Amino acid sequence: MERVVVTGMGVISPLGNDVATFWNHLINGKSGIRKIDTFDTEQYKTKIAGLVKNFNAAAVIGRKDARRLDPFCHYALAAAAQAWDDAKLEFDRIDPDRVGVYVGSGIGGIQTLLNNAEKLRERGPRRVSPMLVPTMIANMAAAKISIKWHASGPSMAPVTACAIGNTSIGEAFKLIRSGEADVMFAGGTEAAVNELSLAGFENATALSARNDEPEKASRPFDANRDGFVMAEGAGIIILESLTHALKRNAPIYAEMIGYGASSDAYNMVAPDPEGKGAYLAMKNALNDAKLSADAIDVISAHATSTKPGDLSETSAIKRLFGKKSYAIPIIANKSMTGHMLGATGGVEAVALVKSLQEEIIPPTINLETADSECDLDYTANVARKQHLNIGLSNSFGFGGHNAVLVIKKYTAARE
Repeated sequence: MERVVVTGMGVISPLGNDVATFWNHLINGKSGIRKIDTFDTEQYKTKIAGLVKNFNAAAVIGRKDARRLDPFCHYALAAAAQAWDDAKLEFDRIDPDRVGVYVGSGIGGIQTLLNNAEKLRERGPRRVSPMLVPTMIANMAAAKISIKWHASGPSMAPVTACAIGNTSIGEAFKLIRSGEADVMFAGGTEAAVNELSLAGFENATALSARNDEPEKASRPFDANRDGFVMAEGAGIIILESLTHALKRNAPIYAEMIGYGASSDAYNMVAPDPEGKGAYLAMKNALNDAKLSADAIDVISAHATSTKPGDLSETSAIKRLFGKKSYAIPIIANKSMTGHMLGATGGVEAVALVKSLQEEIIPPTINLETADSECDLDYTANVARKQHLNIGLSNSFGFGGHNAVLVIKKYTAARE
């Protein structure tokens, strides 16, 4: 089986629109949550989100694509371009038939759908764009990446809700490991902070309404959390077989060594209270990597800042790691980014790679009052320098979809 490595990374996020800015803000505990200024929130209880700022789609992806595509595609193309450049890939040195794209979105082009629904109501069916369907459907980010970089290998847009980024990366990893591809774009993208999505989550009582202190609204594992914060962006990495990467002298940032998936088989929106599905996905990932629980140095948690989710994940970690669970530092990046939905897994994979590289664990900000049922080491409020070799990254989604990655610091020869 081929070894699989990370050779490129790209990020569009509430903390910055490139990897360096994102990482700097993350380890310094900066929040990307702010008041929503993209539409009128007067009638909403929640008025905050993790918004992408200072992003000029036309400058990054060109005027034509900026005009015709939905923002979820804008973000995906921008993150993919960063990852491609970062990996130092060149068209004349790769076989396009062995380059694939696994990039998903939880909701797809919902802004495009809303815009055209308004045209239909106000101006009639003839004013609806003939590009509505291809612009709206969730596979279009993967398709546009494939078209732009002439990647004619396997292309897919998994739909596993907020687990999409990890599902995409994990399935791409398996494809390369089995020898079916040399290079894969993998990750997730989302641009769903709008009137309809906000209303839906708000009416489900899922969102924080800490509007007077937006930067303190996302607070995983804190006793005073009152829900998650919607966010947007994209996280895309380049996965590559080690053989292919070494042949072209590519930069190598980390090695992907395991992937596990499962289903809670429990509820459409609530996680299993005992974390059975999360436990099984983590266990499957460790088994896939041929590791014992003792090998894990850090866990990048899903940690959305909802009580059911935080408790379920904590229970799953305790069940799998036993007494060692109290000695493993846990990362909760959503305390700063908010919940980027389908983009989450890709962005958090980038963050974990950076953690392993630089041996820095980002802080879980806003963890001020301990929840007695969440009593692990959540790296509260201050980043930490610590030797790191192997980490887990958890992503869980509505419907009970769970996907877990195992990422290792790269060494030329496996230990």
